[in-house]
Amino acid sequence: MKKPAPKQVTVASTQTVTPNMQRIVLEGNELAAFPPECEGSYIKLLFSPSGNTELSELSEQQRPVMRTYTIRRFSPQSCQIEVDFVRHTTNDLSCGFAARWAMSAQVGDTINIVGPGTIQDMNVEADWFLLIADMTALPALSAKIQKLPENATGYAVIKVASGADIQPLNAPKGVTIHWIFANADLAETVKTLPWLAGEASVWCACEFDAMRTLRQYLRNDKQVERENIYISSYWKQGVTEDGHKVIKQQDAKQHTA
Repeated sequence: MKKPAPKQVTVASTQTVTPNMQRIVLEGNELAAFPPECEGSYIKLLFSPSGNTELSELSEQQRPVMRTYTIRRFSPQSCQIEVDFVRHTTNDLSCGFAARWAMSAQVGDTINIVGPGTIQDMNVEADWFLLIADMTALPALSAKIQKLPENATGYAVIKVASGADIQPLNAPKGVTIHWIFANADLAETVKTLPWLAGEASVWCACEFDAMRTLRQYLRNDKQVERENIYISSYWKQGVTEDGHKVIKQQDAKQHTA
């Protein structure tokens, strides 16, 4: 199957929404073809091996470096998508391409993307809901939580760098939101919550090691049915996205064998 051609989009606006989160609105006529319900899906931003957005420097044998981000909001009328980036820097110039680009991007700058790609939907017919995220997955959780039924009950547990990184969420009144900060353990915090009666529907995305601990807890200890869990790692401490992709593939083979 032929891979989709990249779409060039333009920076319409950029805003530092919290000390550690940058929000960029990208626009382009080709975004009109995105599905109306693509909020919470992902796109891949394309970079050259040196970390810039000019792909003409790639040889025919080279492939662009891809970095994955969530569509937080989509406006079909204006052909715009809203994407949040965790603001962080690294001394390793082979890492952090997207974060560095986001922190320096100006209105009118262009970048190529592919997508959108979809992820598993939550079972919204369950008795209650549990959503778990760190900052990398906060944009996706923001999109998912607003799609829950108005009478939904449950918890959202979100780890951010500090209290200044708390964002308003459009959540049902019955979903209690627990914000935790840098020194708190995400998995251990989830384990302290009272387990509610009935069928649980779980959405979880975070760092790889935390994900593995939570997967053990949710599938084995709490015996949540596989079809009622979306659980994924969005990054791994000390590893590039490319390295993390390999680790995820190895982990997936072990748990589907």
